[in-house]
Amino acid sequence: MLKRTVARGPNGFVVLVDSITQLSADDAGAVVISGSHGGSSSGEVALQFALAAVLFNDAGVGKDGAGIAALDMLQARGTPAGAIAHTSGRIGDAQDMWEHGVISHANDAAKRVGLVAGVAVRSAVTALMADATRRA
Repeated sequence: MLKRTVARGPNGFVVLVDSITQLSADDAGAVVISGSHGGSSSGEVALQFALAAVLFNDAGVGKDGAGIAALDMLQARGTPAGAIAHTSGRIGDAQDMWEHGVISHANDAAKRVGLVAGVAVRSAVTALMADATRRA
């Protein structure tokens, strides 16, 4: 499974993980692109770490929004969180999501830092990393 840092900027660094369970204390402060769905179990894992932001796969959103439940969980902590359209990035493949993903859903904290629906993941996250006025 992939885990690697792909970008650094004044606002931190970007880590790709195929599974949210790959996170560790070393990832504190990172913007994480996770191949995992954005369900509550993924949210529980992400909440264990002080992440700058996290993006999951929307997994088609699912019944009652189950595929993006983590976004609200992370919003409660003030952590920017979003989901990448499953039609633009393969579930379980963070590299594909980084290269081809488009944000489909975002919590309010994510919207405030420029992670908004309809924007390519790589360009939105790269802008966030470079813009000293936007801190995740």
